[in-house]
Amino acid sequence: MDEKELIQNLKSGSSFAFNALVTEYQEKVFNTCYGFLRNREDAEDTAQEVFIEVYFSIAEFRHDSKLKTWIYRIAVNKSLDHIRLRKRKKRFTRFEQFIGLGHKDVQNLSSAGSDPQSCIENNECAKMLLIAIEKLPVSQKVAFILHKYEDLSYAEISLVMDVSLPAVESLLHRAKNNLKNKLHKYYLGSL
Repeated sequence: MDEKELIQNLKSGSSFAFNALVTEYQEKVFNTCYGFLRNREDAEDTAQEVFIEVYFSIAEFRHDSKLKTWIYRIAVNKSLDHIRLRKRKKRFTRFEQFIGLGHKDVQNLSSAGSDPQSCIENNECAKMLLIAIEKLPVSQKVAFILHKYEDLSYAEISLVMDVSLPAVESLLHRAKNNLKNKLHKYYLGSL
């Protein structure tokens, strides 16, 4: 089924078409969400929200871009919404703790490796890279994740982010320079 036929079937409410869409895009959407959220459960929940949004909004799809681009845009927006909500909850929890209402829950943000002895150095490098990516400005972070983790072309990123091609090039250039500077400082400090 080609994209035009898929969209028509989705708009008519075909469950077969929706299942085909989910099968085609679920891994890509999950990976995009995970690239931002770095938590498997949050990425799975957000990916589900993406498909719910697609299901209920497909009638509004205007064919200004490819279906894939539209889905990526929804995934990026849902992921960023989740991050904003998480930050709000953290601030509120800190406030509750400050005034004595909250419980102290410590989350383990590190990922579990299959063989810690052989992965310690790689995990440390990956952790530093993730921390550096998290500190990038939002637009640089979005462009970097879509390019490096999702392997989207500059043109596809331009469509997803709704910016010009030169803007994507600039965002990626600045993101790479910022990451290089942040990681350089870290490695100089650890020597």
